[in-house]
Amino acid sequence: MAILVALVSMCSTLIGGLVAVRIGDRKHAVLGLAAGVMLGVVPFDLLPEALEQTPQSIAGVPIALVAAVVGFLTIHIIERAVAIHTAHEFEFGAHTHGFESVGLLAAGGLIFHSTLDGLGIGLSFQAGTGVGTAVAIAVICHDFADGFNTFTITTLYGNARRRALLLLTLDALAPVAGATIGTLIRVPPEATGLYLGYFAGFLLYLATADILPEAHAGHPSRLTLFCTVAGTAFMFGIAVLNHQS
Repeated sequence: MAILVALVSMCSTLIGGLVAVRIGDRKHAVLGLAAGVMLGVVPFDLLPEALEQTPQSIAGVPIALVAAVVGFLTIHIIERAVAIHTAHEFEFGAHTHGFESVGLLAAGGLIFHSTLDGLGIGLSFQAGTGVGTAVAIAVICHDFADGFNTFTITTLYGNARRRALLLLTLDALAPVAGATIGTLIRVPPEATGLYLGYFAGFLLYLATADILPEAHAGHPSRLTLFCTVAGTAFMFGIAVLNHQS
C-alpha cells in the first residue's frame, strides 16, 4: 500500500516539474511562486516536523533549530566562498550565477527530501492505515512543489534543460525508493528531525537570498509579489488540511 501511494506521489512530482518546464516567459512570476512555496514549507511543514521528531535542545535552544541555522550558513558560505551571489547589482539587473554545482546541490537536497517523504509514507503505514493515509496526502501535495522547485532551482543556476529533467525524474522516483525502504527498516526519529531542520535552513536561504532577488530582477511587478504571497498561503492551506486529517 505504501509503495502504491508513493507512485501517486511520483506523478505529483512530475506534474509539478512539467508545470515549471512549460511556463515559458512567465519565469519571474514562477520564481516568485516557487519562493513563496519554499517559504511556506519551512515554517508550516519542515520546522514543526523537525521539532516534533527531535525535541532535544542545547543550552535551551532546540537542536532542530540549530540544524536549521547550520543549513542556512552552509549554502551561504558556499556562495560567498566562490563569489557567485551577485543579486542587486545594476538595480536588480539581469545576472547569472554561473555555478551549476549549487543548483545540483539544491536539487540533490530536494531529491533526498523526497526520499525521506517516501520513507515517511512507509513508516507511517507501519503505524496504521489512518496515519499512513494522512501522511500520504501531505506528501503528495508537497511533492508537486518539490518537482516544481527541482526544475526551477536547477535551471536557475545555469544547468542545462536536459540535466534539470534528469534530476526531476530522479526526484519523482525518490519517494518510491523511500517508501520501499520504509517498509523494511526503521529510522530513529531524532535523525530525521535533524535533517528536516537542516534542510529548512537550506531552503530558507535559497528562497530569500537567491530566488526572490532573481524573481524581481528587471521585473519588480505586483504579479510576482502576489505569486510569492499565494505560494506561501497555498502551503499554509496544505498544512491546515494535513492537521485536520
